[in-house]
Amino acid sequence: MEWKPIGDQVLVKKQEKQEKTKSGIILTNGSDEFIRCEVVAHGDGLFTHTGDRIPMTVKIGSEVMIYTSHLGEQKTVKIDDAEYTLIRESEIAMIKQ
Repeated sequence: MEWKPIGDQVLVKKQEKQEKTKSGIILTNGSDEFIRCEVVAHGDGLFTHTGDRIPMTVKIGSEVMIYTSHLGEQKTVKIDDAEYTLIRESEIAMIKQ
């Protein structure tokens, strides 16, 4: 990818909502509070007031969950006909280990 986020920005791609688990259990329309995303790119992190860099926690390819309330049209980015979302690392609620 030619584009790289700066600071603590993270570029994510929303994953398709799963209707069924791997074992075949059908998922109901439960809470839509979180959405799963894959990290496509990220910045290098922020600097402290003393000049030390705070490294990013996420890595490219990481699966993360973010609050749907943190999403909005203003955060949608279109690159090469694909839609992504640009968020701050602090907006990520969980990361898959």
